[in-house]
Amino acid sequence: MVLLQKPSQQRPHARSRHLAALRHKAYIPPVMYLSDSDQTAPSGTVPTLFEAIVRTRCVEATYNGGRVVLAPHVAFTRHGEVYVGATTIERDGMPPKEEKLGLFKLAGLGGFTLADRGFTPSNIFDPADERFAAETLLAVERTAA
Repeated sequence: MVLLQKPSQQRPHARSRHLAALRHKAYIPPVMYLSDSDQTAPSGTVPTLFEAIVRTRCVEATYNGGRVVLAPHVAFTRHGEVYVGATTIERDGMPPKEEKLGLFKLAGLGGFTLADRGFTPSNIFDPADERFAAETLLAVERTAA
């Protein structure tokens, strides 16, 4: 019979062997620690899009040869591709004539970056819209009016 000491009374290497044995037998789940490495947050268009939706921040991109500022409201998939449902805030520095929710293929938006300006979710956004409701990945939260 082996008697185990309290982990605080064990030598450091004995403590780590004891914890490894317990983890192996699934008594203690592995613990994640913040590392000192220089790893950064995920980058790319999809993580940027998700951050913009969660933080209600505008994005800037090139679309059909012009610069646009979009307020992304929903990310969804269609035929295995990621799309974004967004209202256009500016197109080539000018506001649009009317507010509408446009659907953009994410791969078709060049230079996709997070802008410094926020937005308020539009009343024209309907999370139950049949164009994207079945395949929604992430959407803005609507505030009660």
